[in-house]
Amino acid sequence: MRLRKLSVAVPSSVVSDTPHLREKTYKVGLIGRAAAVFCVDEVIIFSDGSKAGRRSDAVLMATLLSYMETPQYLRKHVFKLRPELKYAGILPPLRTAHHPLMRKTEGLRIGEYREGVTLSATREGTTVDIGVEEPAVIRDASARLGKRVTVKITGISRPVEVRLVDRGDVPGYWGYCVTDESRSFGGLLKNRNFDLTVATSRQGSPLADVLEKMRDKWRGAEKVLVAFGAPTRGLNEIAASEGLRLRDVVDFVVNTIPGQGTETVRTEEALFASLAVLNVELGRAA
Repeated sequence: MRLRKLSVAVPSSVVSDTPHLREKTYKVGLIGRAAAVFCVDEVIIFSDGSKAGRRSDAVLMATLLSYMETPQYLRKHVFKLRPELKYAGILPPLRTAHHPLMRKTEGLRIGEYREGVTLSATREGTTVDIGVEEPAVIRDASARLGKRVTVKITGISRPVEVRLVDRGDVPGYWGYCVTDESRSFGGLLKNRNFDLTVATSRQGSPLADVLEKMRDKWRGAEKVLVAFGAPTRGLNEIAASEGLRLRDVVDFVVNTIPGQGTETVRTEEALFASLAVLNVELGRAA
């Protein structure tokens, strides 16, 4: 069980400067990979209030990120044919622990965790697809059908037996969830009780200048948010458009890429760069 929940927030206009669905899909794929590489628990897509940040783009991002996070063997159950998924084939695989490559019953181990979808109710219990040749069985027949579940393997004779577990109780990293947040950035901060909020910005303080204070806050934080701006507007501009001063609504405004050599840093690039730096510097302050 992980003791700290890490969320990242990105604006719905992240893909607004990319005209074609194929390129939008590729960009979202990089965001999903960054989230998985750095063990992000939640990806929040918020409305940045710009004309560029269309509702359709938020839906697209949420759909693609959720599709990426779903194990491949469950996608046929969870997702129907949707126009947003036309180029889903170019999304990179996550290769996280809940995306196992092993698809054989004889390779299962007692105590192993799997993601599944409940299929049908039988006399033995509820059958569930866990990505092997035959469905496993949950002896509790009250499990709701057609629902994605997390299970723990309790028996490996046929049929394989599993029991329901809470996703948060799985040891280690078990993927991210996606929140399509209709509220603005300020509304997100006001309505979610984060213990530590970090805004990334070119106008922020160099990380080295605030690192010790951030480490102190990180040690006591159970829920952490790291927020990113859009291609056309950074978080300072987004906050200002809501009548807010960014430094007044977050704990730290940090420049994680000092001396950048390009005029702008794309959001997907900022995710990799910022989360890598924070992983090194704050990961030590467990």
